[in-house]
Amino acid sequence: MFKFDKLVFGDLGWGDELLFATLMTLIVSILSMGLGLFLAIITVWAKIIQSRITRFIANFYTTVIRGVPELLVIYLIFFGGNAVVMSIAKIFGYNGYIELNALTIATIAIAFISATYSSEVLRAAYLSINKGQVEAAKALGLNRFSIFIRILAPQIIRYALPGIGNVWQITLKDTSLISVTGLVEIMRQSRIASNVEHSPLTFLITAALLYLFLTTFSGKFFKILEIKFSQGYN
Repeated sequence: MFKFDKLVFGDLGWGDELLFATLMTLIVSILSMGLGLFLAIITVWAKIIQSRITRFIANFYTTVIRGVPELLVIYLIFFGGNAVVMSIAKIFGYNGYIELNALTIATIAIAFISATYSSEVLRAAYLSINKGQVEAAKALGLNRFSIFIRILAPQIIRYALPGIGNVWQITLKDTSLISVTGLVEIMRQSRIASNVEHSPLTFLITAALLYLFLTTFSGKFFKILEIKFSQGYN
């Protein structure tokens, strides 16, 4: 039975805890998406340049990450992240103990996952651009930086936005998996409240509504961006 009184704010309910958990979900999603896009750009660059080594590394990365369960990726980074960081630190002469916090681990894990999808979206957008435009720009004397900023980037964004919007939705929902790191986001807070109040239906439905609100709002936001970046092309 759904218990509305358990969702009030203050000491008598879990409203404020769920609000903070929702904010944490958004924070992790935004940080992960930003880092993921950065990794995706590097991955796309590695795939399109004339180098077999970089193409192999980029293809290996995307194949492996997309080929294993996302929860397994999170576990690997959760248990192996500290060891990797400490190994790198030892190279620079630091032998102390380093422990990554839950937010850092969650952000890195989700970013590695989202980057594989974003890289394919960005690569497809890049390949959709007529290469004759680049040749014409070179003929006009534009350098590579100007060609990218003025010609390629605006069109890549326009072509990629629908796909990036889908990746954002996936990233947002994937944050439900990071509760295994101990980070208190929507799903973990819902489980904590369910165990305390012995009312799982109340908090699971609330979690579903919170995710639905976030994804619906996000969809409208990306739709506005698509319209904005499509102006002048229709």
